[in-house]
Amino acid sequence: MLLLIGGCLIGFLLATLGAGGSILLMPLLVSGAGMATQEAVPLSLLVVALMSIGNLGPYLKRHLVAPRAALVLGVPALAGAWIGGSLVKAGWVGETTQLAIFAAAALTAAWFMIRRDLQEQHPKDQGASPRKPAPAQALAMEGLVLGLLTGVAGVGGGFAIVPALVLLAGLPMQLASGTSLLLLSINSLVALVAIGHWPAEGVAALLPLGGGGLIGAIVGQWLAPRTPERLLRRGFAALVLGSALLTGYEAWHRQSQHSPTPSNEQQTPISVSPKEHTPLQLH
Repeated sequence: MLLLIGGCLIGFLLATLGAGGSILLMPLLVSGAGMATQEAVPLSLLVVALMSIGNLGPYLKRHLVAPRAALVLGVPALAGAWIGGSLVKAGWVGETTQLAIFAAAALTAAWFMIRRDLQEQHPKDQGASPRKPAPAQALAMEGLVLGLLTGVAGVGGGFAIVPALVLLAGLPMQLASGTSLLLLSINSLVALVAIGHWPAEGVAALLPLGGGGLIGAIVGQWLAPRTPERLLRRGFAALVLGSALLTGYEAWHRQSQHSPTPSNEQQTPISVSPKEHTPLQLH
């Protein structure tokens, strides 16, 4: 039931914002379903790829995909996703590190979204000219970082792709959402191939997640044009913040479980008294 509800929420967010899939799916699988991070990361990538492809159709029909921005941001992201997935496959990134990176990324995303909402509520320069798009180099660098995050932490990066396309590339929100879905699907598949680990133990979770995602996508596609954009962003920021705190706690909890306890180690040395240290006598 938890996976079904989570799938509905993830499908809804992907349909309305083009983001929010894996940043909610990872805590759902790790903390909610009790899966190991090594199994949750490839399953998260697979589910996000499938849901992104499913939600991409309506955006393609309305021509809400920006090819140039997708190339400038997407090609470096593919390289970063391959590098990040290869690092995980080689065992250079531990489970606790994956969770910590995920929590830090989620906190950063939540902070930027809340900050943007506050700036829109209290604009300082109401008569300022529209902000010019950033150079292509900045967008490409952002793509490389997002790709690394995708491969290492198992997140598609849509929570950062959409703000990057809006703020750096100067795209409208709807156009950024459609482009984000395209990049999410490709990045997730590339990272999954780079990891080289099929989530066999989590295949049973695909049915409730996929069913819930389909329901959420249908509702999201119908509700998105009727819901104020600011309200969607506020709700999404709250969910991302909660996801970051939950994952951060999970990382701390697992680290404390695996870390040795010096107090116990210092209390258990074997002391040999002089009486016990006697030569062996043969009879």
